[in-house]
Amino acid sequence: MNGFFDIPSDLGNTYFGLIGLHLREALLPVLAGLLLALPIAQLCVRFRWLYPPVLGVTTVFYAIPSLAVFVVLIDYTGQTELTVMIPLAVYSLVVLVPAIVDGVRSVPEETLAASTAMGFGPVRRYLQVQLPIAVPAILAGLRVAVSASISLVSVGALIGNQGALGNLLADAQKYGRPELAVNSVLTTAVLAILCDAALVLVRNLLTPWMPRGKGKRPKEAAVRQERSEPEKAELPETPEMPEKAVAR
Repeated sequence: MNGFFDIPSDLGNTYFGLIGLHLREALLPVLAGLLLALPIAQLCVRFRWLYPPVLGVTTVFYAIPSLAVFVVLIDYTGQTELTVMIPLAVYSLVVLVPAIVDGVRSVPEETLAASTAMGFGPVRRYLQVQLPIAVPAILAGLRVAVSASISLVSVGALIGNQGALGNLLADAQKYGRPELAVNSVLTTAVLAILCDAALVLVRNLLTPWMPRGKGKRPKEAAVRQERSEPEKAELPETPEMPEKAVAR
């Protein structure tokens, strides 16, 4: 186990330092992508004709290999974290924009009409009515974007050791230490799982009205129904009348 966590000195970081670096390079681009996707999605909802070309452009960007984007950006941003984070932010748009658009479009027309009648303008209605209702769809997109970003950070190892945990893959080959590669893969997978669990927790906190478990609902419904029904009083048995009535 000592070799598993023995990080080569040429990386200039400890094991936990690489984890912090990996999370920073993965999560900040997703946050930037979310801030960019919110107004873009609102425009796509307001002007429906804009949605297909926006989705096409983001899909084309996502199809461009990250290494090719790195080569173009190096001339402007150098071999820095920013070179890694810019394409990751752009890649997140292909997931976040459709998630937000679908979530906002799922808001019932009656709800929108009620908010308009209450005096909500377009911006206030979007922020206080549409986005809160679209939270489940938005967080579903965030879960995909965060997992993808955490995995793609490792590609940054090809440009001046900017891949955080991905740098361990290069050093595993350089020093003939396969345990470093195992460390990189396992730690990256654990980070993706933990971040996904954190987003699920955030969704549960922000959407308390959503059902949490399907297995308990029928049983709880049966208990509520049993409690709501009045207990049937047992009626005494009616005695049988004699065959011959007593004459008065």
